[in-house]
Amino acid sequence: MHTPRPYLFDSAYLVDGMSCEHCRVAVTEEVEKVPGVASVDVDLTAKLVRVTGTGVEDRSVVAAIDEAGYDAVAA
Repeated sequence: MHTPRPYLFDSAYLVDGMSCEHCRVAVTEEVEKVPGVASVDVDLTAKLVRVTGTGVEDRSVVAAIDEAGYDAVAA
């Protein structure tokens, strides 16, 4: 019997309003709580958050960014 493998996740989000180290830390900490997330890279200059992992759900990442106090749009 074949067991399905979790899909690889690699996505980016535009996040308006991030401008400082506190913003970066807040977003990173919330997104790292999402099951399956392997890495989070926040680029304050580009207002971009890149997330990689396995079996991650897009809506969970968006909800985590919202929890940090920001609105995210898939890039």
